[in-house]
Amino acid sequence: MQKLKVIYEDNHIIVVEKIPNIPSQADKTGDTDMLSLVKSYIKEKYNKPGNVYLGLVHRLDRPVGGIMIFARTSKSASRLSNQVREKIFKKKYLAVVEGKFEKEEGTLENYLAKNTKTNTSKIVNKSNKEAKLAKLDYKVLSYNKQENLSLVEVNLHTGRHHQIRVQLANIGHSLYGDQKYGTIGKNKQIALWAYKLTIIHPTTKEEMTFTYCPYFFQIYCNKGTAVRISRQPTGSV
Repeated sequence: MQKLKVIYEDNHIIVVEKIPNIPSQADKTGDTDMLSLVKSYIKEKYNKPGNVYLGLVHRLDRPVGGIMIFARTSKSASRLSNQVREKIFKKKYLAVVEGKFEKEEGTLENYLAKNTKTNTSKIVNKSNKEAKLAKLDYKVLSYNKQENLSLVEVNLHTGRHHQIRVQLANIGHSLYGDQKYGTIGKNKQIALWAYKLTIIHPTTKEEMTFTYCPYFFQIYCNKGTAVRISRQPTGSV
């Protein structure tokens, strides 16, 4: 069994590192998934009899690693799901992409449609009946001239299927290691990491920000600190 890295846990939520190439939940492949891994961890650590409740609040694409949060109670699951819908729930990513950007920061807004047969998405006209709005902000953190690669921070406003990968590829900056939409880093791990997550705690009402980076991104995360949790009181939601 894969070893699970727990970033934070209490009686209401558990925050973990999603391992790259492991699905967020069970799929048709039958491979080990994050939901099952976290359930097994809770069952073993707390000696829980029978089935363990665990709510899936959000997902990350299978090849992508980073921070995931799960709800340990149905009430927490409901409140966190509401935060996702109301855009209180915030995620930021780090990505290594092809080429040098003309603008150091910007906003991308497109309409995407998902092809369930090929498990891909593409940019379409707004009039397409399958079209869904996709919006993100990006900020260039550094550029490696020798490798012609840029490191960017991405802030999602929407959570569409393969959104970051499709929108950045559309402007000529495909992700390194993206086997579906990219042109560089073939047979390599995709360079996309969900490194920051902000929520309102479902019971304490604190604003909590979790930051976690793998070793190759740590220089850009809180001055090299791999894991950080910050809290800030807020009003009820």
